[in-house]
Amino acid sequence: MAIITLTSDWGDKDYYLAAVKGSIYRQIPDVLIVDITHKIQSFEMAQAAYVLKNAFPNFPDGTIHIIGVNSEESIDEPHTIAYFQKQYFIGTDNGVFSLLFEGEIPEKIIELDITQETESFTFSSRDRFAKAAVHLAGGGDLEELGRIKSEVNKRISLKPIHDKDRIRGVIVHIDNYQNIITNISKELLEGLVKKRSFQIQVRGGEINKISDAYGDVPSGTLVALFSANDLLEIAMNQGTAAPLLGVGVGDAVIVEIEEE
Repeated sequence: MAIITLTSDWGDKDYYLAAVKGSIYRQIPDVLIVDITHKIQSFEMAQAAYVLKNAFPNFPDGTIHIIGVNSEESIDEPHTIAYFQKQYFIGTDNGVFSLLFEGEIPEKIIELDITQETESFTFSSRDRFAKAAVHLAGGGDLEELGRIKSEVNKRISLKPIHDKDRIRGVIVHIDNYQNIITNISKELLEGLVKKRSFQIQVRGGEINKISDAYGDVPSGTLVALFSANDLLEIAMNQGTAAPLLGVGVGDAVIVEIEEE
């Protein structure tokens, strides 16, 4: 059975999600639809890319992912299908693919060229993305959906700045528990720190060790650990770190390392 996933900023109070699912089931009833999330902040394709990037490796080959965030197309940002690591990704080429694939080039890229059955151009996820997904789920050929492109539009994600004694990163995501995810990788931090002392600083909060689990510190205490995707995470055991510290996506996180 084919799998189609949905990632969007639709929320759950409007009809959009049900309409997309209904359109898919009407065309191909024997399919499994998985909701990754529908609570992406409105138009935030970087957040959509982060969430989907950490979800899709867990799906089997052939899975089809619809990205329903900021989906209006233009001449420079057309509707696109990318085939990457044996999975399909359908969305608008506004930089989200570049963020999602972290600069890697997909095996195939198709600019979507299919007719839609309605005269509305405001609901691409239902009228074009779903139709393309159904074609693929039914075993249709990718090249039948449009013309081949050589690359996707590039959008550069922020990388940490560092020297041998200091790392300056940023917050890239705040999860449902209000845990703070940074762009500082385990590889970078451990490679620079080695056996030296260090201090993690974020808006008045200071932590000087990496823990293995949230419960390694008392309730209500800040804790630093590596998340499941090996990025530095700052949390509060049994609490909410982000609002307590007053931080959001894009704010700085500093690691000061003892001089050698």
